[in-house]
Amino acid sequence: MSEAPFLAPDGQTRCAWAGGAPEFLGYHDTEWGFPGGGDVRLFEKICLEGFQSGLSWRTILNKRPAFREVFADFDFHKVAEFDEGDVERLLQDARIIRHRGKIEASINNARRAVELVEEQGSLAAYVWGFEPEPLTIPEVVATSPASVSLSKDLKKRGWKFVGPTTMYAFMQSMGVVNDHSLDCVIRDRVEAERAAFVRP
Repeated sequence: MSEAPFLAPDGQTRCAWAGGAPEFLGYHDTEWGFPGGGDVRLFEKICLEGFQSGLSWRTILNKRPAFREVFADFDFHKVAEFDEGDVERLLQDARIIRHRGKIEASINNARRAVELVEEQGSLAAYVWGFEPEPLTIPEVVATSPASVSLSKDLKKRGWKFVGPTTMYAFMQSMGVVNDHSLDCVIRDRVEAERAAFVRP
């Protein structure tokens, strides 16, 4: 995230990356950084951040409707039942990222998510348990101690494509941290929602 803000068409400043593509502004203003507690939404985001590894977020955002369609709206109980036939089906679908390792990781992670929910009660309770103390000034970093801890624990549980950088992007996007820049008009709105958000 660059320090130079993006001046949006409405004349107000946003995080610099929000001006990187036409699709980004709406996503930035309505989704990125807003706290989320739904297990399916959290699982979807972990999967999509994994698919994004090595690619641009713009690619993933544009393909998200197709991902939702072919991955049963990321209902991890359904995805956990996918088999080799489903892997082959997904590898033939040009609307998504046809990467065998990432597809198999998403199915594996769905099975691990089912196990985690049985143990922890919800994926949300588990994820939000890694929320760090809020920073006064957002950091321009690729990882954090909290994302390293989350990554390490998920890997220990058998999850894949959940490295510290991927998990930090996940925590940023799901509002576990508020990394909107100080001069971003959305930052205070996100902070207000985080303050009102009931942690699972």
